[in-house]
Amino acid sequence: MIEIKLFEDIRLDGYTLIEGFPGAGLVGAMACSYMIEKLDMEYIGYIDSESFPPIAVIHNSAPMFPVRIYIDRKRKLIAMISEFTIPTELVHELGFELIDFVRKNAISEIVSIGGIPSEKPSEDAFIVTTDESLLKKAAASGIKPINEGVIAGVSAIILSNSIVINVPIINLLVEVNPEVTDPKYAEIALTNLKKIINLDINLEELEKEAKIVEAKIRQMVKKANLSHESYKKATDATGPSMYA
Repeated sequence: MIEIKLFEDIRLDGYTLIEGFPGAGLVGAMACSYMIEKLDMEYIGYIDSESFPPIAVIHNSAPMFPVRIYIDRKRKLIAMISEFTIPTELVHELGFELIDFVRKNAISEIVSIGGIPSEKPSEDAFIVTTDESLLKKAAASGIKPINEGVIAGVSAIILSNSIVINVPIINLLVEVNPEVTDPKYAEIALTNLKKIINLDINLEELEKEAKIVEAKIRQMVKKANLSHESYKKATDATGPSMYA
């Protein structure tokens, strides 16, 4: 069972939800991580499941859930980020939990940031959206619509159920080399996201801090995956330990 928990009761009607769970090129995770840091977004909740890897993460000496929710009250933004790749068998359940969360909280818009695997990535951005006016706005800004293709992951569940949610859904995608974690992907994503939603974020520092952002995300996901594998090996051999 997957649960979405907030630390306090917050009115989220009119907010935009931005989802950047790890995927191809880690573009969504990098973009959301930078946005959370630079907008000084507040940690207000988490997503948890008994089927998630049994890990806690430490940031600035504070323990946190690995799948977290942040808020920017001024800009009316909600961001969700995960420090491990969502297991395939949980993608459907998480997608439907997010749909339920959006409906219950009257969130007005959903944005998923992701990557399209490519042998030779361009610097173009692509969009799939359920909103005709957003599609026209994106096209006028140089963002290319995807007319044929396949979307995978949590964002695919949300997009497929757009008629149930009845709010605008945006999938913003950039081409990535799946073997490379390049912060340039996040820069392309955020540069184009600024063209279609109200996101006043300075990207100059992203270019300056590119290697730091890249190393942080790469290490974050690697450590989470290694911790999960180590735990599995230990419990398979001896059963769960009562010590960390």
